[in-house]
Amino acid sequence: MKKSYIILISLFCFLAFPAFLAAQEVISYTGNDNYTLVERTNLRRYDNGKYSGLMSREVRSFLTQHTTNSGNIFYSGDFFVVQDTVKNSKVMFTGIHDAIPSKFFIDESGIVSMEEDYGYPSFRSFPSFPKTALTIGDSWKGNSMRAVDPLNNGIITKIPMTIQYTYAGREEYHGEEVYRINAQWATRYGITYWDFGGDKNLKSAQGSHKASILVSCETGAMIFMTDAVDETFIYTDGNSISYKGTILQFTEYPTAVPHDEIIPSLKRIGAVALADKKDTEKKKPGNTEKPEDSEKPEDTGIPDFPDTTKPDTPLISLKPADLGEKKITVEETDAGIKLAIHDLKFKPDSAELMPGEAARLDEIASVLKQAGTNKFLIEGFTADTGYPEGELKVSRERAFAIAEALSKRGIDAGNFICKGSGAANPVADNSTPEGKALNRRVEITILERNK
Repeated sequence: MKKSYIILISLFCFLAFPAFLAAQEVISYTGNDNYTLVERTNLRRYDNGKYSGLMSREVRSFLTQHTTNSGNIFYSGDFFVVQDTVKNSKVMFTGIHDAIPSKFFIDESGIVSMEEDYGYPSFRSFPSFPKTALTIGDSWKGNSMRAVDPLNNGIITKIPMTIQYTYAGREEYHGEEVYRINAQWATRYGITYWDFGGDKNLKSAQGSHKASILVSCETGAMIFMTDAVDETFIYTDGNSISYKGTILQFTEYPTAVPHDEIIPSLKRIGAVALADKKDTEKKKPGNTEKPEDSEKPEDTGIPDFPDTTKPDTPLISLKPADLGEKKITVEETDAGIKLAIHDLKFKPDSAELMPGEAARLDEIASVLKQAGTNKFLIEGFTADTGYPEGELKVSRERAFAIAEALSKRGIDAGNFICKGSGAANPVADNSTPEGKALNRRVEITILERNK
C-alpha cells in the first residue's frame, strides 16, 4: 500500500511538471501600432482637508510608431485634454483641441526614455517587466516616473515611483489574450527627491496607489489600467491638496480609413501631387538612412531619435508649376493620409480667412467626411519671415481657424487636434514670393492605425 502511494505521488509530480513549465511567462514589449492612449481621471479634491469638488478630466493622444535606423521603436504624437474640472455638475469643454507634443522611446522591458517632454504621458516606464520567466504569484520591483500637476496650473512635477508588481496570470479581455499584473506603490516626494524643474512651491507629497493592469500577450503593450489613488500634496505656503478616487488608462486603436475612396475624391477636388511615404521619409530632416546593402549601425542601446535640430529641409520639394490652381498635395505618412493646402489666403497678419477660400474648404470638408469618426491633426505653417515667435503664434491660430471653418461644414469639432509649427519644414524655396506662398499652408492628417 505504501509503495503504491509513493508511485501515485511520483506519477502526479511527473504529470504536473510540464504543466508547471507551461505556466511560465516571459513578458516583453515588442511595439504597438499607431494608437490612442486615454487617461480618465475621477478624483475627489480636498483643500486643507475640506471637500471642494470633483476633478474629472480626460486626456487623449494619438501616437505614431516609428522605427530608427538601428531598429529601435519610438513614438511621436500629440496629447490633448478633452475634459477639464467638473464643478457644480458642469463640464468645461472647448470642442477643438490644442495639441501637446510628445516623443519617447520604449525598450523591451517597458522602460521609457523621453525625447520631447511637456508632461505627457503622465505614467512613464509603467508597467515594466523583468527579463526572467514568471509564474502566478511571482513579484518584482520596477522604477517608474509620474508627471503630476496637482494645481492644474500647467507646471509639471515629476515624482519617482518604486513599484511592487505581482503576476496574476493570463486571461481574455475583449477577445484579446492578456496578462493581469497587480501593482502598488507609495507617493514619496520632498524627502530625498525634488524635481528642480517642477513646481518650486510643492514642498512634499505622500500617499498610496493600488493598480490592476492588463498587458497584451502579443505585444507587451498596456491595454487597460485602473489605479486607486489616495494622496496629498503640501505646498510651501502651508496649504494642502488631497485627491482620492481612480485613474483609468486604456488603449484604443483608430480605424483604417478607406484609401481607395478618399484618394480619388482628393484627386477630383484639385491638382494632387501624390507623394509616397517611403520617398518622403528619405528626405526628412535628420534621416541619415544608408542604402540597403550598407552595414547596419551598431546598436549601442541608446535611443537614436532623428535629429530635429538640423536646418529645415523640404519634405517635398515643390515648385508653383507642379500644382494646379487649387494647390493641394497629398502624402501617405506613418500617421495617415496628409492633405496639404498651400497658399491659403488670410487677411494680413491674422487668422481670418479671405472669402475666396470658402469653395476650397467646402470641397475638402466633403472628402474628410468620408473618414468617419477618425480624428484629424491640423498643423499650421508660415513662410520664414525672420520672426519665429510671431510665426508660431500665427500658424497655430490659422490651424484653429481651419478647424473652426471645417466644423461649420458638418465635421465634429471634437475630432480636431490643432498645432502651430511656424516656418518649420518648408516645402518650397523661402527666397521667392512663389515659394513663400506654398509654405503658407495648413496640413490636415487623417489619423489612422498602421496599415
